[in-house]
Amino acid sequence: MPNTDVPNVETQQHAIVVIGAGPAGAIAAALLKRRGHDVLIIERQRFPRFSIGESLLSHCLDFVEEAGMLEAVQAAGFQLKNGAAFACGERYSAFDFGHTSSQGRPTTFQVQRAQFDQVLADQAAAQGVTVRYEEEIVAAAFSEQPHAQPQATLQVRRADGQVYSIQARFVLDASGYGRVLPRLLDLEAPSQFPVRRAVFTHVEDRIDHPTFDRNKILVSVHPEHRDIWFWTIPFSNGRCSQGVVAADHHFEGKLGDLDACLKGFIQQTPHLRDVLANAVWDTPARTIGGYAANVKTLHGPGFALLGNAAEFLDPVFSSGVTIAMRSASMAAAVLHRQLQGEPVDWQAEFATPLKKGVDAFRAYVEGWYSGDFQDVVFYPNAQPDVRAMICSILAGYAWDTRNPFVNEPQRRLRALAELCQGASA
Repeated sequence: MPNTDVPNVETQQHAIVVIGAGPAGAIAAALLKRRGHDVLIIERQRFPRFSIGESLLSHCLDFVEEAGMLEAVQAAGFQLKNGAAFACGERYSAFDFGHTSSQGRPTTFQVQRAQFDQVLADQAAAQGVTVRYEEEIVAAAFSEQPHAQPQATLQVRRADGQVYSIQARFVLDASGYGRVLPRLLDLEAPSQFPVRRAVFTHVEDRIDHPTFDRNKILVSVHPEHRDIWFWTIPFSNGRCSQGVVAADHHFEGKLGDLDACLKGFIQQTPHLRDVLANAVWDTPARTIGGYAANVKTLHGPGFALLGNAAEFLDPVFSSGVTIAMRSASMAAAVLHRQLQGEPVDWQAEFATPLKKGVDAFRAYVEGWYSGDFQDVVFYPNAQPDVRAMICSILAGYAWDTRNPFVNEPQRRLRALAELCQGASA
């Protein structure tokens, strides 16, 4: 169980404070604790708590294993996932994570995030990380002190309203959509993506459709509007997460009844309507909009931003948790060296290489909504080696620079899309 003791003192001292106990925070904290550092996690909510982002990519498990948490995740009973399937009208295309050019993990999991995040947070606590729930960072100040001295002063509010102070040598912000430091330090920047919205729920799915594979996420495309798509993520307990994503204008006049809104889009999509024909809609739908985000910088004196606290693109390829975990691993490695007294360059060793993979994901997200990547995904005669390189990105290996579709994502995708479009004409 997590150590939730809060000493009754005005100002506390900790080497590292991690904001948020989600996947990025739990993994970063565990990695640093395993290297011998004093780590405190401050989490605003009480776990377990609902979170979106339930379909993990294969690359995620590399970081789960690095943090010593893989055995616990494997024992939790989550739904096995071995790839991704795409459907649009009569077209269907499935990618197997066992056939990637990166030779990565062939399987991962589809998870109920409340349970998954609790497993990771508990594993971090079991390794000696102190986790404090229902506490919130309300103010933050950073100085240009030498790295051996505290660079951060945080004001923390407990659930009872009392406020105390923490001095830390470094702060990692893994607060996700809360985006604590970007808000407090005026680091928010406009996203380049159009405003989109998701409406989603969990259902007892009762799926018996012959084409449906419970070991894959199903991504379905609206038959008339290529920019409207759906996720269907099956869980191991006979339920699934079901959502629709579209630009805001597609939802005009429909958000008053979210259940009817979601069902209405599904009824317009025959293949998905058939897949969900027996579903029991027993959970009220939710919505989230304007989720794309960006920041002016990923790091500064005494802090670095992880995962969604830094940038969130779009849910279409389930890249959010992968980016979060990758950033946690990278930041923990740089910070460990810094705390050991080594000179480090956060821009060259963290921000720039992290951005390489994020930009690769971004190119395919943009290509999805333009239609280029959809043409590639559904192309029936793709060369096996090209398909394996695309599959690597879908499996999360967007930092594998041996893959030309990572090194030059926009140019390579555009050329491949033109080839697919020309062959299909």
